[in-house]
Amino acid sequence: MSLSIYGIDLAKHSFSILGEDEQGKVLIHKTITRSKVLSTFANIPPAILGMEDCGASHYWARELVRLGHTAKIMASKIDTADKFPHAFSHQEP
Repeated sequence: MSLSIYGIDLAKHSFSILGEDEQGKVLIHKTITRSKVLSTFANIPPAILGMEDCGASHYWARELVRLGHTAKIMASKIDTADKFPHAFSHQEP
């Protein structure tokens, strides 16, 4: 089973989200407020979520894992919004 991949560009008040399925079809590409992050991802099937390492990334990773997602935190030199989806990859076992 292949999982969809989402990139989250974390910020103080609004977060940019880009998601693609295993064929590269864009599932979502929008900006949401901080208060909508958990409700947005609660309604998405389990996926791989990539985000840049920052002060809040570990918090968001824990919260998103609780919703059934797999969180990948990338080195801060990688800008998720610019490099997505090639900044990280996933291979099924």
